[in-house]
Amino acid sequence: MKHPLYQFMYCPECGSNHFIINNEKSKRCEACGFVYYFNPSAATVALIFNEKEELLVCRRAKDPAKGTLDLPGGFIDSFETGEEGVAREVLEETGLTVIETRYLFSLPNLYMYSGFEVHTLDLFYACKIDGNKEPVAQDDAQELFYVPLHQIDPSLFGLASIRKALTEFIKEI
Repeated sequence: MKHPLYQFMYCPECGSNHFIINNEKSKRCEACGFVYYFNPSAATVALIFNEKEELLVCRRAKDPAKGTLDLPGGFIDSFETGEEGVAREVLEETGLTVIETRYLFSLPNLYMYSGFEVHTLDLFYACKIDGNKEPVAQDDAQELFYVPLHQIDPSLFGLASIRKALTEFIKEI
């Protein structure tokens, strides 16, 4: 697959087609001098455990990786913190209210969206939720269920960063 910089053919500043590779992470316009730096999009992932120490898992309702397992999360909106983004995504996908977040780690990922390879930086959070509600699958989640950690098979998860995170997370326990 080609580097995403190859998909940008015209300068976003002046519209010139003299928009050339500047280095491995940027393009430069020969006409106006504008330099565009290609940076990853920020995304969040929630690790939510119930009182039995089972992890909340969802089945993806949409591509990419439709039908595979996943964890609640998604892209961070503009002017939103990682903590706000993970809480919003959990609410949108599960109906659950996050009452506390704890940042764990980050991993780079590639996410195919509408034929475009999006580079992401996935921020993983341990999330505590309001325990008075049951999760309800909605938005990007087709199905939600809890799985004991010792029964999790990372190979069933459709996104590379989730597989890697779960593999490492399970090793640490």
